Amino acid sequence: MSRLTLIASALLAAGLTGCDAPKVAEQAAPGAPGDKPYWTYSDKTGIGTSYEAYQNGQYADTASTGVVSKVWFSIAKGQITETMFGLIHEAQIRDMQFIITGDGFTVTEQDELEVSIDYLDKDADGRPQSLAYKVLSKDPAGRFTLEKHIFTDPDSQTLFVRAIVHTERSDLNLYVNVNPYINNNGLHDSARVTSQGLVASEQDKVLTLQASVPFAIASVGFSGKSDNLSALKTQQKLAATYTTTGEQTGNVNWLASVGAVKNGQGVDFALSFGASEAMSFAEGSKALKRGYQSVLDHYNGKGEAIGWQDYLASLTPLANMRSNTADGGKLLNTSALVLKAQEDKSYAGAVIASLSNPWGDTVSAETGNTGYKAVWVRDFYQVAMAFMALGDAETALTAFEYLQKVQVTEHTPGNQGDTGWFLQKTHVDGELEWVGVQLDQTAMPIMLAWKLWQAGVLSDEKLRHWYYAMLKPAADFLVHGGKAKILWNDTQITPPATQQERWEEQNGYSPSTTAAVIAGLVTASEIAAAVGDEAAAQYLATAKQYNAEVEQTMFTTAGNLPSAQSDGQYFIRIGQDANPNTDKPLNANNGRQGLDKRLIIDGGFLELVRYGVRPADAPSIVASLPEYDDETLEDNLRVKYSFTFAGEAGTYPGYRRYGNDGYGEDQVTGNNYAQGGKNSPDQRGRVWPFFTGERGHYELAAALQTGTLSNEKRQSLKNTYVKGMELFANEGMMLPEQVWDNVGKNSKAYALGEGTNSATPLAWTHAEYVKLVRSLTEQQVWDHYPVVAEKLTSQ
Repeated sequence: MSRLTLIASALLAAGLTGCDAPKVAEQAAPGAPGDKPYWTYSDKTGIGTSYEAYQNGQYADTASTGVVSKVWFSIAKGQITETMFGLIHEAQIRDMQFIITGDGFTVTEQDELEVSIDYLDKDADGRPQSLAYKVLSKDPAGRFTLEKHIFTDPDSQTLFVRAIVHTERSDLNLYVNVNPYINNNGLHDSARVTSQGLVASEQDKVLTLQASVPFAIASVGFSGKSDNLSALKTQQKLAATYTTTGEQTGNVNWLASVGAVKNGQGVDFALSFGASEAMSFAEGSKALKRGYQSVLDHYNGKGEAIGWQDYLASLTPLANMRSNTADGGKLLNTSALVLKAQEDKSYAGAVIASLSNPWGDTVSAETGNTGYKAVWVRDFYQVAMAFMALGDAETALTAFEYLQKVQVTEHTPGNQGDTGWFLQKTHVDGELEWVGVQLDQTAMPIMLAWKLWQAGVLSDEKLRHWYYAMLKPAADFLVHGGKAKILWNDTQITPPATQQERWEEQNGYSPSTTAAVIAGLVTASEIAAAVGDEAAAQYLATAKQYNAEVEQTMFTTAGNLPSAQSDGQYFIRIGQDANPNTDKPLNANNGRQGLDKRLIIDGGFLELVRYGVRPADAPSIVASLPEYDDETLEDNLRVKYSFTFAGEAGTYPGYRRYGNDGYGEDQVTGNNYAQGGKNSPDQRGRVWPFFTGERGHYELAAALQTGTLSNEKRQSLKNTYVKGMELFANEGMMLPEQVWDNVGKNSKAYALGEGTNSATPLAWTHAEYVKLVRSLTEQQVWDHYPVVAEKLTSQ
């Protein structure tokens, strides 16, 4: 049967004949390569993938969960957005939306619908038990409600979507529209219509779409040129259909209809992946044959199937931790699921920062872009410690062992310098992306190893192996520094001064970086002693040396911050010189010109307390709190903001990264960060919710230090800091990187405290929430290192 006959038959089945029938075109769709491709919204209200069990610390089809499904999806504004297959950063579509047509109208999911999101599987107390979602999109005119159920098939490489239209009308037709971005870019795809469904491909990746009912009509085209969306919106029909995009590649688009829909009737769609067209279709056919309930039950872990319910059940501390949440454990369950879902399945233990591309709707997708779907060792440490807090020692250990892949050695491609430090940012397979030296990222693997060893997760035998294989080179670099010479980087590093601190923008002496370096060296000395290495004494001696220099290099006594609360004595964010009392300006960053370093404060000094370098009541720490908490400072220099939420009494604290932060939306135009590929001087970094957790940890440490941690104080901490973080979560209980602080132009109509379009969910934020809840439960700071204080004060 020819393609022309197939299309004609489909038109007859849909009742689209005569003047209503679009012109059938056998020629290739015109308009290559289509519109310039961009990524999509980063403020995700949901992410998901199947739960897979380890086999000997790796993912394998022979493990107890069977075939490893390597499909991840995200949801934003009610739509299915970037969906990954293969490695966790390899997006294969930009978005997938449904379109409803009726007599004289067309409504797309990209229109302003009334959207709500919920979880398909919840326990009796409303706590999510899996990352399967129900999305309701209501037509404001009251003509229909579109209901979607979204999850993946654990036994195939398939995103499974059920679409249900609730309506009293009889004239509605349901279309599905997908914008493939095969191999993590939107410019080099081909597309075709086949008798089985829709196909798109680039090189060795093939994406297919099929449904539980035959498509009544289907067409492919180039986005913005021949995708038929304009005609469908204005005429409720396709202007022409195209069965192929031909020899030219580009930004392709699928549009297909299942025809008329009845009230409450569900149609299932399988978006599938494979190395060939036949393999991809076979994956989807397998999922559709198993059927909605069977696939969902497996995903959830009902009955004999192993799924997300089983993972949650394995986290034994959860039961006790729930009493220290303000929402009964809903966000705690969600955080556990989200953190595990952001691990790659080809490289076990590789945990990414976020399943999103920050401000993606204005970021070009002409070439591959990992965004935050990559490994930063600092974020990685936070997540590994959260896994430990949740009781998932297996993932924490697997993550630790993965870290060797991102340490600089003599085998690192292109390395001509010294070794031992950890790469700034890499793909999950270890491919280099950013190569700045951040000394906290070199210290944290040592700190994590010590925690794993103390918990009995890392055996003495394994500790010895990893000490010589990974930890000793890192500790040596923290002592001696060295030459970083790889790609663009050609820099001599002299600790404790770092090439980049935790915000990756400034070099010099940083309280947060130095806190990690000192803790890393103290724990390295303990590990070295345990394995019989004489370097233990040198590591401890260097830690003490760095410790003795903290205030003299980073605590100003001549501060000029225009704060009525300031006595001129406080920790600065960072300084390029070793004298905190000079007026040396910081480097320009994110479009902002550098200011006198004494004008820029942040909460990095609190890490000195968290890791045990300073007690909570140390004079330098206490002296820095008034400036950090001063809400009368001008907005550019101000760090703390108090938030109120509808229906909630009281205020909740939030903090920016630092004064003069430019990593955020433009406060004059309202544009996204670096929109158009250029920074602007009016960009403004917003409040980051995980600082609410950091401050909660400090307040817990202070109460422990002064012996004032009464039940009343614990409740106060819970109802201020834990609840504050819970209120920053969106409707899907995803915690953001940044939230709106009511400063500047609000072009997206964000509510106060609502996540912006930077990166949601942020793994670090979910990890900090988990750790804060565990800290309150244990009545001690979870990632505190008592040995640090003990050894620093020893003779």
